Amino acid sequence: MNALPAMLTKALGAGGPGDIWIQRGLRLALPLLAALLMLAALAGQVSAQNDDGAEDGVQSGSLLVQGKDGAPLEAIRLGTDVDLTVSGPTVRGKITQAFRNPTKQWVEAVYLYPMPEDGAVDSLKLVVGDRVIVGEIKQKAEAREIYETAKAGGQKAGLIEQQRPNMFTTAVANVGPGETVLVQIEYQAPVRQSSGVYSLRVPLVVAPRYNPGVRADGSDPVPGRAALEAPVTLDPRVHGKTNPVSITVHLQPGFSLGDVSSSFHAINNASDGAGGRTVTLKSGDVPADRDFELTWKPSLFAAPQASLFRETINGEDYVLAFLTPPSKAASSRQPAREIVFVIDNSGSMGGESMRQAKASLVYALGRLKPADRFNVVRFDDTMETLFADTVSADGGNVKTAQDFVKGLEASGGTEMLPAMKAALADPRAADERYIRQVVFLTDGEIGNDQELLEAVGQGKGRSRVFMVGIGSAPNSFLMTRASEIGRGTFTHIGSTAQVETRMRELFTKLEQPVAIELTATLNGVTSDITPAVLPDLYRGEPVVVAAKVSELKGAMTIAGLIDGKPWSVDLPLAKAVPGQGISKLWARREITDAEVARTLRQLSDEHADARILEVALAHKLVSSQTSLVAVDRTPSRPEGTPLVRADLPLNLPAGWDFDALFGDTVRHAKAGGAELAENGLALPQTATDAELRLWSGLALAILGSALMALVLRRRRGAAA
Repeated sequence: MNALPAMLTKALGAGGPGDIWIQRGLRLALPLLAALLMLAALAGQVSAQNDDGAEDGVQSGSLLVQGKDGAPLEAIRLGTDVDLTVSGPTVRGKITQAFRNPTKQWVEAVYLYPMPEDGAVDSLKLVVGDRVIVGEIKQKAEAREIYETAKAGGQKAGLIEQQRPNMFTTAVANVGPGETVLVQIEYQAPVRQSSGVYSLRVPLVVAPRYNPGVRADGSDPVPGRAALEAPVTLDPRVHGKTNPVSITVHLQPGFSLGDVSSSFHAINNASDGAGGRTVTLKSGDVPADRDFELTWKPSLFAAPQASLFRETINGEDYVLAFLTPPSKAASSRQPAREIVFVIDNSGSMGGESMRQAKASLVYALGRLKPADRFNVVRFDDTMETLFADTVSADGGNVKTAQDFVKGLEASGGTEMLPAMKAALADPRAADERYIRQVVFLTDGEIGNDQELLEAVGQGKGRSRVFMVGIGSAPNSFLMTRASEIGRGTFTHIGSTAQVETRMRELFTKLEQPVAIELTATLNGVTSDITPAVLPDLYRGEPVVVAAKVSELKGAMTIAGLIDGKPWSVDLPLAKAVPGQGISKLWARREITDAEVARTLRQLSDEHADARILEVALAHKLVSSQTSLVAVDRTPSRPEGTPLVRADLPLNLPAGWDFDALFGDTVRHAKAGGAELAENGLALPQTATDAELRLWSGLALAILGSALMALVLRRRRGAAA
């Protein structure tokens, strides 16, 4: 399974030495074989797990979903391979999705999937039999029109659309009965750094989101509401898990490696012989039900050799700077703080997420000092503030708050907006004796995220907003953006084992702000620097700045205040070392700047959209204004044959409580041998993977026969 990207690369390679007939034979056979082997491996794994006693509740068999007419339909099967290459400060990701249609109908497969919120999606390939169709970036409406025309004309077509910066939709039209289509997406993202630890995170499942209703004035607080609705969410107690994923990471960080670890998945970690590591999943494949996180550290005394990277693309120069300011002196007096803690106890937080959130907040309350002031706000579709105002953090008040938190249970909707506004309300705005901080614990699964970001931008005042993402698949886009606008940081807690460590790291930052009023300037060159406004920094947090420059001369100067005293450092551009993907990261950040300016009402919707469109088209990126579309010019669906839309089912994120989320409205009934839920949630019907094994054997036989024929042909040619 992990060899799939290499097989695709070989199959899709352009020319090279060797027999042209062998190359053509491989181009014909390998894409189909790769897809079939992937699916056979996935089916074999599920079957083996079932034979061993249904490991983790996985069951083999067909998954039936309820069609629009109420009749049961077998679900499209999906296997995914994620291949990541870390090169110094950047990550290049390749996501290969294999869509298998086991039905007797022609199908449009639609899959809602997550991406890193800071990822720049720039490539789409569609593999149909022996044909490889390369996608083009188009304005969003134009791409949709091209796709719909191809779909109606019976042509294979693929469309990648952004619903949110961390949520995308893949649509593949006209997948024939028994057919497999491969879709490969590529993206560029930055490596994250904090307190000397480097990391990447790959979200693997879109969690159900709470979408507030249309307002009384007719306005909809949830842009693109229909696209955000997860098509089918499976109850893990009765369903076999679906959408298996394999992951490979090629780690070349640019320095000697120390510890390499995965927070939530068991991994194999092998030297690649070139000073780096190759990381794979120990189990081979996992269900797409929780985020993958990989962290690494330099070996003892090893440090990155450069903090400034450069790339030249189409004659234009780009630079990316990473710089960690010095920490505050240990003798500095720590200022008193006024902290408002907000905890989400809505239904989506049920189960493990609620336990993590409560444990985190109880720990945080125990870290308060008597000189601090605090309050606690809890919310679901209602809101409750523990104290009428912030109170001193004496033993009695802290005990009252901890007991209050321990008694919380998850239920109801996720009305996050009133709780954020309440936390930002500041009756002592002129009191400079306290640093004011808001710590918001949630999974962030809401559809009206723009409203929340606007509330932070307009109401933050002197408050700093620290978002704590709870659970196996939090909405990292919302929380990263909210903490950025709120001049705080984002912390992810994915398991109860991480609570103390991650909250201790967060409180170290809360207690010791390092640098404020930061600026980045470039001397001696014309430049376009992003982000437009640098955030405050906390211990261990690096300054990350990207810039497009007229030439590689002069220096980047980063300056600010540390302990109220001026601080600055110069980074000569001529000393920047080569990097990969810097231009894509600059462009992605420019798009983010335009979105933030829209949120803060610094740009109108019209001007923000125009800027996003300009940058996305120039750098060939998927954005809110652009999409990737690929069309096979050869029609495949016979004229007059109906096309059925099939939304691929999603796993419930690991640790979520199905009943707390959906309530007890789910009642099951028998229908035609398949169990169907009245609200469209589908239950499995057992079957075997014999069909996949037959297809795989047939593919291997065809490939072997083709290669034998080619060899004989060459021998006859040589004899002649």
